[in-house]
Amino acid sequence: QVQLVESGGGLVQAGGSLRLSCAASKRTFSADIMGWYRQAPGRQRERVATMMSGGSTYYVDSVKARFAISRNNARATVDLQMDSLQPEDTAVYYCYYRIFGRATEYWGRGTQVTVSS
Repeated sequence: QVQLVESGGGLVQAGGSLRLSCAASKRTFSADIMGWYRQAPGRQRERVATMMSGGSTYYVDSVKARFAISRNNARATVDLQMDSLQPEDTAVYYCYYRIFGRATEYWGRGTQVTVSS
């Protein structure tokens, strides 16, 4: 079992920045998938950014060039630097983790990000 704890959400004005952090309860490895999803009210949860084997990354189109994901396997952490935030980025952000080769997915409890216009 892996626990994920997020931090760093909050309220920010449009154009501002926030940094989300997630700590896993056990060491992670580069082949594992770690990243962030978000869910806005009335919408489905969507993948925002993930990092996987070899350091390859995925970003949803709407955040490309504004968000940056980073991870530290020794510390079992994954961060999301969010710049140029817009009201449409408002959502609950969830940390995500899946061990390489396994189907089990782990989720954090979520952290609220609110961007005011």
